[in-house]
Amino acid sequence: MQKNQTIFGIRAIIEAINSDKELEKVYVQKDLKGALMNELNGIIRKNKIASSYVPIEKLNKLSKFQNHQGAVAKISEIKFTALEQLVDEVIASKKTPLFLLLDQISDVRNFGAIIRTAECTNVNGIIIQNHGNAPLNADAIKTSAGAAFKIPICKVTHIKDALFILQASNIQIVSITEKVTNLIYKVDFKKPTALIMGSEQRGISPSILKMSDVKAKLPLLGDIESLNVSVACGIALYEVIRQRL
Repeated sequence: MQKNQTIFGIRAIIEAINSDKELEKVYVQKDLKGALMNELNGIIRKNKIASSYVPIEKLNKLSKFQNHQGAVAKISEIKFTALEQLVDEVIASKKTPLFLLLDQISDVRNFGAIIRTAECTNVNGIIIQNHGNAPLNADAIKTSAGAAFKIPICKVTHIKDALFILQASNIQIVSITEKVTNLIYKVDFKKPTALIMGSEQRGISPSILKMSDVKAKLPLLGDIESLNVSVACGIALYEVIRQRL
């Protein structure tokens, strides 16, 4: 495991990207211009690295007031897996695929808890977006009880990109959402499956729901209208396991 590292300076970050360092996120000073900054921004876009434009005060804090030149990057503690390669490997293994897609889960501890449950239920891989998802940082890894090092995690530009790849491999897309009447217990999880769980505030994006093959909900019998997403994810994954056992 790498320690959580921060690198700063435009040239240093460019060299890190060109050396295939896995970056969690790059923070760039907003409204800062120049040839070197343009080069960094171009490399960030080309490599589809998560980034944010922030005020200088944020960069000063991240770099502990060292000379950051307007850019700071966090090195990821986890090496991410290429999705297409992972799908091919899972299919070649002759085991029934089970993937988990997270549509912008924002809470770090929910993210870590989901990773832990996914590893316990033998999920083949977790798929997240470059932007909008909780960072896979030390807190998430700690909450996962180390499971983040044991399960493949893939990053894509958008969840839609992953759906195209999965559906092309005849893997059914099942969205867990309270916006339908169909119960999860009626879904055939013996088929190759990819589960989608939505964000804590908004649920699954409407455009993602439209692409899903099946939409299903968990029964809620009390007055509260929704479950914590990590709890709901655990219930859904164990229904998959129940059917497959």
